[in-house]
Amino acid sequence: MNILVVKANNRPATEAISSKMYETFMEEVKNAQDLNVTTFDVFAEDMPYFGQDLFNAFGKMQNEQELSNVEQRILAAKQKAMDALSAADVVVFAFPLWNLTIPAALQTFVDYTYQAGFAFKYSPEGQLISLMPEKKAIILSARGGIYSTPETAPMEMAATYMRNVFGGVFGMSVEEVIIEGHNAMPDKAGQIVAEGLEKVTAVAKSLSAETVKA
Repeated sequence: MNILVVKANNRPATEAISSKMYETFMEEVKNAQDLNVTTFDVFAEDMPYFGQDLFNAFGKMQNEQELSNVEQRILAAKQKAMDALSAADVVVFAFPLWNLTIPAALQTFVDYTYQAGFAFKYSPEGQLISLMPEKKAIILSARGGIYSTPETAPMEMAATYMRNVFGGVFGMSVEEVIIEGHNAMPDKAGQIVAEGLEKVTAVAKSLSAETVKA
């Protein structure tokens, strides 16, 4: 089984819970002989922002014109992200909630792979058809506040967004481990984080179990 782990927090695990979730997952799968695990660190990759440079590059390619440096970089970066996602049976996203949404570097990864004909297409009647239903997405996310109540859930645009993209549009089955409230309830932070990391470990162990069954 090919596992792609998209690491989307460049803060150390001593300071960031989602980084600790990433490390916990990697520690559990590192010796699994039945899993081929690859990390895609969105903060370490050269990933120019999605925008006009990409569309300029597409136009120049069609007209066989020379590409600028940034146009070459963004085409290569987009292809690398798409290739990594294509090769994965399971894609694991480890990221925080920052200012109610996902980190910008992770958004760039999403923008690179959110492509018609690659992740989805439309039927002749205009209906969305997901192209990755055979893949699984695992969301590992941390948020210091509480965003799971009816009042606060509409404000949460990180895990919700990723679920809508990779589950709703791309068609992947989605599993989530969310750690929340450790900043809002500091007296319970240790327990909250520990219980969440136990769930991360369980999810990692389940991947080896799935491979054995297969």
